Amino acid sequence: QKQRLALAAIMAMRPKLLLLDEPLTGLDAASVAELLEELSRLRQTGLTILFVEHRLDEVLGYADRVLVIDQGSLIDDVSVDLPTGQLTALLGPSGGGKSTLLRVVAGLEPADTGTVEIEGTPATHLPPQKRNVGFVFQHYAAFKHMSVAKNVAFGLEGLRLDAAERRRRARAALDLVGLGTEANKWPAQLSGGQRQRVGLARALAVEPGLLLMDEPFSALDAITRHTLQDELLRVWRETSASVLFVTHDLDDAAYLATRVVLLAGSPARVAHDIMIDVPRPRPRAGLASQVADLRRALEESFIGGAGI
Repeated sequence: QKQRLALAAIMAMRPKLLLLDEPLTGLDAASVAELLEELSRLRQTGLTILFVEHRLDEVLGYADRVLVIDQGSLIDDVSVDLPTGQLTALLGPSGGGKSTLLRVVAGLEPADTGTVEIEGTPATHLPPQKRNVGFVFQHYAAFKHMSVAKNVAFGLEGLRLDAAERRRRARAALDLVGLGTEANKWPAQLSGGQRQRVGLARALAVEPGLLLMDEPFSALDAITRHTLQDELLRVWRETSASVLFVTHDLDDAAYLATRVVLLAGSPARVAHDIMIDVPRPRPRAGLASQVADLRRALEESFIGGAGI
């Protein structure tokens, strides 16, 4: 139902081409059948559909054409243990598997091999809504036709909560990120930093034990980025959630993280695992030594010190 609601929102714009990024991920067999039936109906209207999917067995009987791309493994033999309450940065080259690792942990992409455990529970085959994780995407990913409050509550649709509880959690999450007074506004009425806070609130509304963030600050200007980073640290302290975030910025990693895990190689492996032993609150201008350590680790990991 959640996927079909998102699809309905897209179709309201009357597109000629529909692009879908792994729409079947996290769905059971019955839900897959329902979604494919709906796509078949839309295709009969003359709509062109292009989608990315790992579940080849499901699409062979549906698609007119299947293009298979084999890139080999992006990541291999990566083992990372995240202690409860730790704020961990994931650093590495572009295209090096950082976002893929986050999506595998979240259940948004399947793992070819290996296992995922969350809070001591095997989660490799669990759908995303049963993993007790929140995910903040790189881009705002806000539904333009929904109010801020409804955008946040949308992430709770798969949790079998009644409407009153969904509203309560959405309101609490917006208060936590400082947007309680903006609940009835539209995303277009918010600044870039506020829209990213909506994404953070949506992830926090599920009350996750693990918060995953995929380059959440990359699209923000320096002042807004610094403000939102301080907000993240405050939320982290107040919720005690474990946080794993992807970044390309050495200064961001040194300022925010308790620990930095560096992925390198092809396929990617853990090249360095570095603790940032600096008391909080940390001075932004006083982390030169830690940034230098991270840069040296990068230069050791990439041929010619190519960096990221």
